[in-house]
Amino acid sequence: MTIDDYEKLFEMWQSTPNMGLRSLDDSKEGISLFLKRNPNTNFVAYDDNKLIGAILSGHDGRRGYIYHTVVLPEYRRQGIATNLVDMAVKSLQEEGITRVCLNVMETNEQGKKFWIDRGWEKKDFLGFYSKSITNKENLPLFSM
Repeated sequence: MTIDDYEKLFEMWQSTPNMGLRSLDDSKEGISLFLKRNPNTNFVAYDDNKLIGAILSGHDGRRGYIYHTVVLPEYRRQGIATNLVDMAVKSLQEEGITRVCLNVMETNEQGKKFWIDRGWEKKDFLGFYSKSITNKENLPLFSM
C-alpha cells in the first residue's frame, strides 16, 4: 500500500458498512503518517486497475494492530482477505512482533465471524478504553 492508493481506498472504506472511520486518523494526512511509520505492513489487492481489498496494519514495537480490513462484496469468499491478513501477520512477524490485536465493531457480525473462523480470540476480560487527544472537540466520524 502507498499513499497513491488513498482515494480508491477511502472510497472503499466509506462504502463498507460497520467501518468506523475518524476524520483525522483516516484522512489522507493521517494515513500518510501511518504508512511512513509502518511502510512494510500494509497491503492492497487489485483486479487489473480496480482496488478490491486492503489491510491497514502496523505496530508500536511491542504489539501489532490490524485496522480496516476490507474486500469488496463481489470479491469476497475467494481468499483475498485471508491472504491480506496472512501477509500483514507475516510482515509483523518479520519486524519482531509476537502478538497482533484488532477491534471489530460489535454490529459487524460478518467481520466477527471472519476473525473467529481464522483462529482469532475475542478477549472478553479486556475493557477497551479510548480518548481523543486532539485539540478539536467532537471530531465527526466519517461513518459507523
